[in-house]
Amino acid sequence: MEDAVTVERKYDPPAPIPTGLGGRCPRCGEGHLFKGYLSLRPSCEACGLDYSSFDAADGPAFFVMSIVGVVVVGLALWMEITYEPPIWVHALVAGSLSIGLSLALVRPLKGLLIALQYSNKAEQGRFEQ
Repeated sequence: MEDAVTVERKYDPPAPIPTGLGGRCPRCGEGHLFKGYLSLRPSCEACGLDYSSFDAADGPAFFVMSIVGVVVVGLALWMEITYEPPIWVHALVAGSLSIGLSLALVRPLKGLLIALQYSNKAEQGRFEQ
């Protein structure tokens, strides 16, 4: 049985940003990270990396809210200054854009944060005694 250090040396680590955005395994870059839309697989089907220790927590939601908020508010201000549309147009555009962008961004950002967590060997902080 190989130990974890030997298994780690078998793989040239892929670049974390394209690997995470593509939803691939952060160790080998081959296996899939997700089994559903946002739920992680138990492990990589290609290299066997256990995904149970990964936790992106609220990171993806924070980045999605920040990015979508800037885009939607900027577009609403531009539309109001340029065209002065009725409020229902603002509601329709902002609502559909908010939902669409949020759904499009949350999965790649979750994969990215997990890949960065793996590549930087991040773990929960602890106090030393």
